[in-house]
Amino acid sequence: AAAPSSPWAQAASDIPADPAVRFGQLPNGMRYALMHNATPPGQASIRLRIAAGSLMERDDQKGLAHFMEHMAFNGTKDIPENEMLRILERLGLAFGADTNAFTSFDQTAYSLELPNTKTETVETSLHVLREMMSDALMAQADIDSERGVIVGEERTRNTPQQRVLKTQLALLAPGQRLSQRLPIGDLDIIRTAERQRFVDFYDAYYRPSRATLIAVGDFDVDVMERQVRDAFASWTPKAPDGPEPDLGQVAVRGPETSIIVEPGIQSSIQINWIKAPDLSPDTVAKRTQALRRSLGLAVLNRRLGEMARADNPPFLGAGAAYQSLFDSLDAGTLAVSFNPGDWKKALTATEQEARRLAQYGVTAEELEREITQYRTALQNAVATAATRSTSALAGSLLSDVNDNEVFNSPQEGLALFEQGVKDLTVDQVNAAVRPVFEGQGPLVLFTSPVPVEGGEAAVTAALQESRQTAVAARAAQAALQWPYSDFGAPAVPAARTEVADLGATLVRFPNGVLLNIKPTKFRDDQILVSASTGIGELGLPTDRVPSMALADTVMGPGGTGKLSLDELNRALTGHVYSASVNQGTDSYTFSGATRPEDLQLEMQVLAAYL
Repeated sequence: AAAPSSPWAQAASDIPADPAVRFGQLPNGMRYALMHNATPPGQASIRLRIAAGSLMERDDQKGLAHFMEHMAFNGTKDIPENEMLRILERLGLAFGADTNAFTSFDQTAYSLELPNTKTETVETSLHVLREMMSDALMAQADIDSERGVIVGEERTRNTPQQRVLKTQLALLAPGQRLSQRLPIGDLDIIRTAERQRFVDFYDAYYRPSRATLIAVGDFDVDVMERQVRDAFASWTPKAPDGPEPDLGQVAVRGPETSIIVEPGIQSSIQINWIKAPDLSPDTVAKRTQALRRSLGLAVLNRRLGEMARADNPPFLGAGAAYQSLFDSLDAGTLAVSFNPGDWKKALTATEQEARRLAQYGVTAEELEREITQYRTALQNAVATAATRSTSALAGSLLSDVNDNEVFNSPQEGLALFEQGVKDLTVDQVNAAVRPVFEGQGPLVLFTSPVPVEGGEAAVTAALQESRQTAVAARAAQAALQWPYSDFGAPAVPAARTEVADLGATLVRFPNGVLLNIKPTKFRDDQILVSASTGIGELGLPTDRVPSMALADTVMGPGGTGKLSLDELNRALTGHVYSASVNQGTDSYTFSGATRPEDLQLEMQVLAAYL
């Protein structure tokens, strides 16, 4: 059997893969992951990943990985160009909604959403994918006609956000391949590249050893495995495997600032500390360290959120993260958004709050709160595992394959978490989170709608000045109690009606409130609640803009009469609930989602807002 370019992540890990997924490999090296899931019933999601993206392009192929994605839909040896989409449409797949693809720096992925799992639908879809992967025609005339499509796509993508991304990569990865290989590519090459350059890329990287097929849906796994083998076992490469690119090294850097001015864009500053990427296998030890780091960052992000929601805040919003960028570098990032002209206040407040965490660490109370929040989310994931969406599962598998991480079950995820937090100390969390704000740099990306007075030198100097300012430990927060548990004596229903054909129950209370109850099996352990009242926009004046016109924006974040939003979140740590407000044409709707054990609390939260 031919070895795949990248074995399954679990082969080098002590983390067990989800036993519900069948992981396999064909003799030609192609991998597959198959999973039965019946939400929704009778449907399936297929993803076919090629382990090659724009990072694999030669200098004279910039943009051809993405261009090749387009050409795969433009006819194959057995399927004429105009017939491919017709075949899929006859099976019930709509182009764009059910048939799509994307190209990134390190992968190209094709997706099909099958409306049913009948033999004809599955086998025809797999045949189409096989043809696209192994026998794309890439006719010169088709290449020429597609050039305008790519150029048009580049024009639509050439947004302020895309230009900010280019500036960001140039700042973080100068001299590295990452900053030189945006997937959209070089327009000159797109307009002029001859067919052979496409063929070279296709033959080198569209090969079974670089392919992983993912299928999730309401099918018999044994049958699907046979269908995959029948479709792809005869696929053989046409040329030697393409080389793995030299991604370059993270350079030694000092403090540096890059400013990009884009009219109309949100003012923001991003502070980055970069280091060499961690390419070690996905293991329990690595996840434990990542968990500790995530818990520390969660504490910081909660602090920053509270600062943004205070009166006269120093910024509009801020947050910290740790990310890995395509095996090229790892980066600790501190980002803040603000109103034009307020950049110094925003920069210093954010930098100093992050340094406060790094210097003094988290408190035991803060850590316990984040552990409880994490645990609750993981417990909810376990409870709802049986009704996870097929499409979402396929996407998660694709993401884990691309990141070379083990796809484990929700139960295993919870078990790993409990193992990771057992006897966890604040010192361990503090030791894990401090390196986020260490490394080469800091490198500052300043995005502004107007020129910045003093330019890069002024921003770098302001950051250096802030870093010299001493910070004090954070004051402890007082414990909070939930004050909305008593709304008086429960009402006795005045009338009850069963609507048999809808499976619904209608209850009328003496005060006129109507309650509608409808059981469903869409998702385990989830209850959706909504309460409508008032006359909405019909009650607003027409000669001015009143404060109630901002109901959608301010009523949820504004908290309740007795608790601010942050206090409400602190008081209800460990519970699953939500609350949002929507101002409609003829009513105000307060809605939320919860689980059965928190239903009473969810009703109390909505009643408090009402």
